[in-house]
Amino acid sequence: MTTTASTTTAPGGGAPGADARALGLAHHAARGVLEHVLARHGITFRQQIALRAAVTADAPQTPDDLVTQVRASLKADPADIRTTLDELLAGQLLVTDGTQLRATDSGRELLAAVGAETAPISARIWGGIPAEDLAAAGRVLTMVTERANTELAALTG
Repeated sequence: MTTTASTTTAPGGGAPGADARALGLAHHAARGVLEHVLARHGITFRQQIALRAAVTADAPQTPDDLVTQVRASLKADPADIRTTLDELLAGQLLVTDGTQLRATDSGRELLAAVGAETAPISARIWGGIPAEDLAAAGRVLTMVTERANTELAALTG
Protein backbone atom coordinates (compact mmCIF):
# COMPACT_ATOMS: atom_id res chain seq x y z
CA MET A 1 0.00 0.00 0.00
CA THR A 2 1.16 3.51 -0.72
CA THR A 3 -0.09 6.66 0.94
CA THR A 4 -0.99 9.64 -1.20
CA ALA A 5 -2.27 13.08 -0.31
CA SER A 6 -5.85 11.90 -0.77
CA THR A 7 -5.98 8.37 0.67
CA THR A 8 -4.30 5.00 0.71
CA THR A 9 -4.17 3.20 -2.62
CA ALA A 10 -4.08 -0.46 -3.37
CA PRO A 11 -0.83 -2.00 -4.61
CA GLY A 12 -0.25 -1.12 -8.23
CA GLY A 13 -2.13 2.16 -7.95
CA GLY A 14 -5.63 0.64 -8.09
CA ALA A 15 -8.74 1.94 -6.43
CA PRO A 16 -8.30 3.49 -3.00
CA GLY A 17 -8.26 0.98 -0.19
CA ALA A 18 -10.65 1.16 2.72
CA ASP A 19 -8.95 2.40 5.86
CA ALA A 20 -9.66 4.60 8.85
CA ARG A 21 -8.77 7.77 6.95
CA ALA A 22 -11.07 6.95 4.03
CA LEU A 23 -13.87 6.14 6.47
CA GLY A 24 -13.27 9.40 8.34
CA LEU A 25 -13.24 11.46 5.16
CA ALA A 26 -16.50 9.91 3.98
CA HIS A 27 -18.10 10.43 7.39
CA HIS A 28 -17.09 14.07 7.61
CA ALA A 29 -18.13 14.82 4.04
CA ALA A 30 -21.58 13.32 4.56
CA ARG A 31 -21.95 14.88 8.00
CA GLY A 32 -20.97 18.26 6.55
CA VAL A 33 -23.85 18.00 4.08
CA LEU A 34 -26.28 17.04 6.85
CA GLU A 35 -25.05 19.75 9.22
CA HIS A 36 -25.55 22.36 6.50
CA VAL A 37 -29.19 21.29 6.15
CA LEU A 38 -29.66 21.03 9.93
CA ALA A 39 -28.32 24.56 10.45
CA ARG A 40 -31.01 25.92 8.13
CA HIS A 41 -33.56 24.31 10.44
CA GLY A 42 -31.90 25.60 13.64
CA ILE A 43 -30.84 22.21 14.98
CA THR A 44 -27.45 20.63 15.64
CA PHE A 45 -26.23 17.20 14.65
CA ARG A 46 -26.37 15.96 18.24
CA GLN A 47 -29.90 17.34 18.67
CA GLN A 48 -30.99 15.57 15.49
CA ILE A 49 -29.56 12.26 16.72
CA ALA A 50 -31.33 12.59 20.09
CA LEU A 51 -34.59 13.70 18.50
CA ARG A 52 -34.46 10.83 16.01
CA ALA A 53 -33.96 8.38 18.91
CA ALA A 54 -37.10 9.75 20.55
CA VAL A 55 -39.13 9.79 17.33
CA THR A 56 -38.21 6.25 16.28
CA ALA A 57 -38.74 4.68 19.71
CA ASP A 58 -41.71 2.35 19.99
CA ALA A 59 -42.79 4.10 23.20
CA PRO A 60 -41.80 7.24 25.13
CA GLN A 61 -38.32 6.87 26.63
CA THR A 62 -36.91 7.99 29.95
CA PRO A 63 -34.12 10.54 29.76
CA ASP A 64 -31.72 7.76 30.81
CA ASP A 65 -32.95 5.58 27.94
CA LEU A 66 -32.34 8.36 25.42
CA VAL A 67 -28.92 9.12 26.89
CA THR A 68 -28.00 5.44 26.52
CA GLN A 69 -29.18 5.32 22.90
CA VAL A 70 -27.43 8.54 21.89
CA ARG A 71 -24.25 7.54 23.70
CA ALA A 72 -24.21 4.23 21.82
CA SER A 73 -24.34 6.18 18.55
CA LEU A 74 -22.10 9.14 19.28
CA LYS A 75 -19.85 7.91 22.10
CA ALA A 76 -20.54 11.30 23.73
CA ASP A 77 -20.36 12.28 27.38
CA PRO A 78 -23.69 11.59 29.14
CA ALA A 79 -23.70 15.09 30.66
CA ASP A 80 -23.42 16.61 27.18
CA ILE A 81 -26.27 14.41 25.96
CA ARG A 82 -28.43 15.54 28.89
CA THR A 83 -27.69 19.13 27.87
CA THR A 84 -28.84 18.25 24.37
CA LEU A 85 -32.09 16.79 25.74
CA ASP A 86 -32.60 19.99 27.74
CA GLU A 87 -32.13 22.01 24.54
CA LEU A 88 -34.74 19.89 22.75
CA LEU A 89 -37.12 20.37 25.67
CA ALA A 90 -36.52 24.14 25.66
CA GLY A 91 -37.14 24.21 21.90
CA GLN A 92 -40.37 22.27 22.41
CA LEU A 93 -39.16 19.46 20.15
CA LEU A 94 -39.38 17.06 23.11
CA VAL A 95 -41.87 17.20 25.95
CA THR A 96 -41.92 15.59 29.39
CA ASP A 97 -44.65 12.98 29.76
CA GLY A 98 -44.48 11.90 33.39
CA THR A 99 -41.02 10.38 33.82
CA GLN A 100 -40.57 9.97 30.09
CA LEU A 101 -39.76 12.13 27.12
CA ARG A 102 -41.58 12.05 23.82
CA ALA A 103 -41.21 13.94 20.59
CA THR A 104 -43.68 16.71 19.95
CA ASP A 105 -45.49 17.21 16.66
CA SER A 106 -43.01 20.03 15.99
CA GLY A 107 -40.12 17.63 16.57
CA ARG A 108 -41.60 15.06 14.20
CA GLU A 109 -42.29 17.73 11.58
CA LEU A 110 -38.73 19.03 11.85
CA LEU A 111 -37.25 15.57 11.26
CA ALA A 112 -39.64 15.04 8.33
CA ALA A 113 -38.57 18.37 6.81
CA VAL A 114 -34.89 17.54 7.22
CA GLY A 115 -35.50 14.10 5.70
CA ALA A 116 -37.33 15.60 2.73
CA GLU A 117 -34.53 18.08 2.14
CA THR A 118 -31.72 15.53 2.45
CA ALA A 119 -33.41 12.76 0.42
CA PRO A 120 -32.47 14.11 -3.03
CA ILE A 121 -28.95 14.90 -1.84
CA SER A 122 -28.57 11.38 -0.48
CA ALA A 123 -29.87 9.98 -3.74
CA ARG A 124 -27.17 11.89 -5.64
CA ILE A 125 -24.46 10.75 -3.20
CA TRP A 126 -25.47 7.06 -3.09
CA GLY A 127 -26.98 6.75 -6.56
CA GLY A 128 -25.24 4.57 -9.10
CA ILE A 129 -23.19 2.62 -6.58
CA PRO A 130 -23.63 -1.06 -7.46
CA ALA A 131 -25.67 -3.07 -4.94
CA GLU A 132 -22.85 -5.58 -4.46
CA ASP A 133 -20.45 -2.75 -3.56
CA LEU A 134 -22.94 -1.36 -1.03
CA ALA A 135 -23.42 -4.83 0.45
CA ALA A 136 -19.65 -5.34 0.78
CA ALA A 137 -19.18 -1.89 2.30
CA GLY A 138 -22.01 -2.58 4.73
CA ARG A 139 -20.40 -5.80 5.87
CA VAL A 140 -17.02 -4.14 6.35
CA LEU A 141 -18.47 -1.14 8.19
CA THR A 142 -20.45 -3.41 10.51
CA MET A 143 -17.28 -5.36 11.31
CA VAL A 144 -15.26 -2.18 11.89
CA THR A 145 -18.00 -0.79 14.16
CA GLU A 146 -18.14 -3.99 16.22
CA ARG A 147 -14.36 -4.13 16.59
CA ALA A 148 -14.07 -0.43 17.46
CA ASN A 149 -16.85 -0.78 20.05
CA THR A 150 -14.98 -3.74 21.58
CA GLU A 151 -11.75 -1.74 21.73
CA LEU A 152 -13.51 1.28 23.23
CA ALA A 153 -15.14 -0.92 25.87
CA ALA A 154 -11.73 -2.33 26.78
CA LEU A 155 -10.24 1.17 27.04
CA THR A 156 -13.08 2.61 29.13
CA GLY A 157 -14.13 -0.47 31.10
